[in-house]
Amino acid sequence: MAGSVYKIIELIGTSTISWDDAAKNVIERANKTLKDLRIAEVVAQDLKLEDGKIVLYRVKLKVSFKFIDDV
Repeated sequence: MAGSVYKIIELIGTSTISWDDAAKNVIERANKTLKDLRIAEVVAQDLKLEDGKIVLYRVKLKVSFKFIDDV
């Protein structure tokens, strides 16, 4: 029985509401095109500011998913 292999990619999500919402946006979008998502790790969070006010929350996530080989 062979072991499993997982791939890790970095994705950035945004939201005008919160960092949590930005992370949720990443996962929801990734789930549409990637199979078998496993782990998401927050790598960084930052904010976009305009006139001293928060206008955008950004979250960078490392997302892992099972690597499927057609071999």
